[in-house]
Amino acid sequence: QVQLVESGGGLVQPGGSLRLSCVGFASVFKIYGQGWYRQAPGKQRELVAGIAYGGSTNYADSVKGRFTISRDNTKNTVYLQMNSLKPEDTAVYYCNSLQPARFPWGQGTQVTVSS
Repeated sequence: QVQLVESGGGLVQPGGSLRLSCVGFASVFKIYGQGWYRQAPGKQRELVAGIAYGGSTNYADSVKGRFTISRDNTKNTVYLQMNSLKPEDTAVYYCNSLQPARFPWGQGTQVTVSS
């Protein structure tokens, strides 16, 4: 089975930046596209950024203009560049297919934005 591993999280002050990385996407993920999800305490898991098979991207309104999703197919890696971070961005961030019910979730990586 596939295994997704997220990394790059940490503690950052408001206004700071982080880049998350996700490795482990098998070729079967390609047709579904890839996404970054997050789950904050007491909240439902939500999709914050996605990149489709053809390369088009989409973002949740809450992160538009601040987050950028990208991928490097040669490294089998998907990235999430997060700029101008806000306390409300604090969450565990996960990568997965844009059809995540088909694949197992990884452990995620914790992002904490705090002064």
